[in-house]
Amino acid sequence: MISQNTINQVFETARVEEVIGDFVQLKKAGSNFKGLSPFSDERTPSFMVSPVKQIWKDFSSGKGGNVVAFLMEHEHFSYPEAIKYLAKKYNIEIEETEQTDEQKEKANERESMYLVSEFAQKYFIRILHNHEQGKAIGLTYFKERGFTDETIEKFQLGYALDQWDAFTSEAIKQGYQLEFLEKTGLTIVKEEKQFDRFKGRVLFPIHSMSGRVLGFGGRILTNDKKAAKYLNSPESEIYHKSKILYGIYQAKQTIAKEDNCYLVEGYTDVIQFHQRGIKNVVASSGTALTSEQIRLVNRLTKNITVLFDGDAAGMRASLRGIDLILEQGMNIKVCTFPEGEDPDSFAKQNSLEELTLYLEENARDFINFKANVLSEEASTDPVKKAETIRDIITSISKIPDNIKQEIYIKDCSRIMDISEEVLFSTLAQMQNSTIREANKKYKQKQKAFEVVKRQEQQVEKVNIQLVLEKKILEILLLYGNKEEDFVEYYLKENEDGELELERTLETNKVFKKIFLSLQEDEVEFTNELFQKIYFQIINKYNESEELKIETFVNQLEPEIASEVTSILMNEERYTLHQWDRQNIFVKQKEETVSQLVSENILSLRKQLLNQKIVELSEEVKENNESDNNNEHLQDIMDYLSLKKLISEKLNRVI
Repeated sequence: MISQNTINQVFETARVEEVIGDFVQLKKAGSNFKGLSPFSDERTPSFMVSPVKQIWKDFSSGKGGNVVAFLMEHEHFSYPEAIKYLAKKYNIEIEETEQTDEQKEKANERESMYLVSEFAQKYFIRILHNHEQGKAIGLTYFKERGFTDETIEKFQLGYALDQWDAFTSEAIKQGYQLEFLEKTGLTIVKEEKQFDRFKGRVLFPIHSMSGRVLGFGGRILTNDKKAAKYLNSPESEIYHKSKILYGIYQAKQTIAKEDNCYLVEGYTDVIQFHQRGIKNVVASSGTALTSEQIRLVNRLTKNITVLFDGDAAGMRASLRGIDLILEQGMNIKVCTFPEGEDPDSFAKQNSLEELTLYLEENARDFINFKANVLSEEASTDPVKKAETIRDIITSISKIPDNIKQEIYIKDCSRIMDISEEVLFSTLAQMQNSTIREANKKYKQKQKAFEVVKRQEQQVEKVNIQLVLEKKILEILLLYGNKEEDFVEYYLKENEDGELELERTLETNKVFKKIFLSLQEDEVEFTNELFQKIYFQIINKYNESEELKIETFVNQLEPEIASEVTSILMNEERYTLHQWDRQNIFVKQKEETVSQLVSENILSLRKQLLNQKIVELSEEVKENNESDNNNEHLQDIMDYLSLKKLISEKLNRVI
């Protein structure tokens, strides 16, 4: 178990904007930061981070919380793992007691798979550096590739012994279950036999954005024609090849800092670039580029430069990936290396200055690149040239930004020597065709369900009571300790025997005012979770008359912390729309806190009166001849009079 002292130190030190900034590209938005949601596919920001409150909220998925909650949601960490990650990031020494065998067994399946992968990584590293076979074969190979000790350590490279079950036997001996060795793909099980998947291979661990080991890529070093040159971990609960980029963990901070990402194909391309000094580089690991991989980069930067070797066939096959990048609204450039060279060999043979200069001078816009690649085939053939132009326009049609589309059309017109009018016309035809196809599919889908009787759509009724309860919690969290002058109304009878409200002025703390008002009306929150939050807030204020959001949220249970975050960040969603740029200025709550408190208390009283009137009316209906009816009717009249007075004070119609 991690000591409470360590946990407290982690929360005091960690900055939510710094931690999330490692995973999401954040931009300043007033006192907050905003960015694209890391939990959904979107093109406009709905993700907010508050440095002041040390919390975050994702309005597209509804998720939110403190810095630990983000790591648990985004990286699927357990609570202790999130604390350890933050402690490592901020160089905090962890005080903890060793886990018992019983505690290890209680870890869930995903965590067990992560633990197995972590053990495998350390085992392969140990074999590479300490075993005779590892040093003679594995380490020698890496040295021949030109990798330094620092690079080998940074990318945690390893080696698996060329024995059938060396790793599996050691893992089982150390207490790791065969079930999870098989599920991660580290061990292949056939009937009663089991053997190592990566035997005799040098290993490249594949990390998540936060550095967790998800899987491995293994390269064979013998000339066995029956064995694949590269072998990856199979798909598993923790490893999805299409959703991860090799090197993203080592590159994420530089990508965000440089505001650009270089995309290569293989592991050694990434490693050689890093070693040369260019660290904002990732690889698709030899697989076709996917939308999920592009979104990983999109969270960190809008700019991506794809690096191709001199192989023309490989370049043509990779053109499909360009369209996927354009669809994400990213800015793309392409750079090719001389024939016979790839990023690995070119970086190895050139200095950092030479490599940087080459990338700057040879990175071309995708229009130029695509036109050159395709026009080589077209040559003087008019039909092939027309196909080339259509192919380029298809790529332009993927771009969501109309301004960018127009700029690219002009470039294409100039490069391919064809009028802009024709190109714009072709683009319009393609877009109309896409819309027609989408409508057709929609109609077909609707037709398939026509046999089902259409039910009237039920309009969800707003629960006014819950809205008011949530608003009171928000006021307590934001302004509970603030001292305000409150206009108070006391009920009394005038000379004619009629009810009226007498106005007085009193000074009080906001939390005391709310507490006393709710006590006076004997009000309890109808929502059980809200009631828990209310008591925790009031208890906190009674203890110290102070509530610091950044520390208060960290002390709450996950369910309560999540709801508190939602309440606190609810108003922040409006800053996403940047209304001030449209000369629409939202009145700040701080200016009218006392009015806000009074209105909400009066509104809650009015709501309670409504409920009481409904209850009494139901009783009158059920007991037509009851002696109590006259008394109930008089009560209803009194409540209606009081409701009228409250409505007048709220300037609202009954």
